[in-house]
This record gives sequence, structure tokens and C-alpha cells, in this order.
Amino acid sequence: MSIQSRLTPLTPERMSADQQRVIEAILSGPRGNLDGPFLAWVHSPQLADHAQQLGAFCRYSTRLPLRLTELAILATASWWQSQAEWQIHAPIAREAGLAESLIEDLRLGREPDFESEDEALVYRLARELYDTRRVGDSLYREAVELFDEAAVVELVGVLGYYALVAMTLNVFEVRRDTDAPLPFVEP
Repeated sequence: MSIQSRLTPLTPERMSADQQRVIEAILSGPRGNLDGPFLAWVHSPQLADHAQQLGAFCRYSTRLPLRLTELAILATASWWQSQAEWQIHAPIAREAGLAESLIEDLRLGREPDFESEDEALVYRLARELYDTRRVGDSLYREAVELFDEAAVVELVGVLGYYALVAMTLNVFEVRRDTDAPLPFVEP
């Protein structure tokens, strides 16, 4: 799938050895593509190196099931109205088992009706963090009781990493080349 952005395109003859090394590392890893923010980050190979390693952990190795990780990612994409982040992760979230109505409510900025306690808790934690820049004691205790402390640390890491992704995609106007309408109205 083709990706568009406002960045200067990188061609093999214009890339540094570090840029080529990072691209090879990303392409040979679990992602296998330069989808999303990597198109931007590769302009700074050191940032790309570190960010792609953190991203691989957040996406593939946390204690949370993929369904909850994808819920956190969609909550972030919705908050930031990140077109490409939504375009990339909504299909993954569906495959991971999130209900279509939940996904659509997130896209529209509505609070979903949750069928599972763990999904409701991930959403509440994400919203409280984004809305207040904090998480209160009661919600924190509830999250630690349900998930455990390490998983809550990882959940906050997922939210932070995908906020970085969303900001990157928004600033550099990264879009998937698709005929489908954008998920969010552009400001």
C-alpha cells in the first residue's frame, strides 16, 4: 500500500548508510513495512532506531491481549484524530475482536457501550489520562487490580508511544493512499 506525506521522499541514492540500515531493520522485523510513522522517523535514523524498538514492544510484546492494545491505540488515534493511525489500526482492531459498534463510537468521539470490563477500563484510563493528564487513585487501583501493576505500566507506555505516532503522522500529513474517505474531518 502506498503512503503519502509532506516529507521529502527518500530514494536509495539520497539515503545515508544509517537510514538504509534502519529501513532494513524495520523491514526485516515483525512489521515488514514502512507503514505509519517510519516514513517520517527514518529522516532521523537515531530516532527511528529507538522508536521502532519501543513500538515493536508496545505492539507485540506487552502483557495485554492484542484486543486491548488495539483499543488503546484507537482511543489515541481518535483523541488525536490521526487519519493514518486509524486507517492502519481499525482493521487490526476488528481482527483482534473489538466490536464494530465500539470502533465506530471511538471514531465518532462517543463513549462506547462496553460488553467487557477490561475494555471499559482501558478506555476509561485512556480518556482520563488524555482529558486530565492524570489518572486518579480510584481508577489507578481498579486498573492494577484487574491487570496488575506491570501491565498498567505497559498500557501507559502504549498510550504514550501511540500519541507520539499520532503527532508524527499529523504533523507530516502521512496518509495511506486509499480511495476511502478519511476517518476524521480535517480541521
